[in-house]
Amino acid sequence: MLRAWSNGDPLALDRLMPLVYEELRRTARGYTRRHPGEHTLQPTALANEAFLRLVGAQGLEWKDRAHFYAVAAQMMRRLLVDATRARCAAKRQGYGLRITFTEQMPVRASEDASLLALDEALSELAKQDARKGLVVELRYFGGLSVEETAVVLKISPQSVLRDWRVAKAWLARELDRGGQHAA
Repeated sequence: MLRAWSNGDPLALDRLMPLVYEELRRTARGYTRRHPGEHTLQPTALANEAFLRLVGAQGLEWKDRAHFYAVAAQMMRRLLVDATRARCAAKRQGYGLRITFTEQMPVRASEDASLLALDEALSELAKQDARKGLVVELRYFGGLSVEETAVVLKISPQSVLRDWRVAKAWLARELDRGGQHAA
């Protein structure tokens, strides 16, 4: 159905729409459930916006279901980061870090700053190792399991797990380094 839609079949989009939209909603619900408080977009709004952008993408030829998942995860990442940047700009007329302090916790950057820092670090990781960047994007933003990620990337689940572990360690180091500079 994806290929038929790419080739201009309007009926394919009608048949595909309920399946695609429900998958986007599942992914958005999963992300918001795993990361409460890190965003202001509701799952339905995130799914709606991603769906509209995916449907409106000109000249995009869907290779297969895996290609769709990868583009959808990337789209959701961009939407979340864009919403966070807009919220930061509206709050502070810039991207300065908001720092909070409580008796139980050391100084820490806000969730908005964390998402922006993650996006920056993930972009850097993708420059160094595109596959590891995709693994993080699919698992973290797309909500895919190890097995689903393996199917999308056409690699073994063991390779996904290895890339996931290495990428998480690399990102943690980069985020830690960035946090030390910000504090």
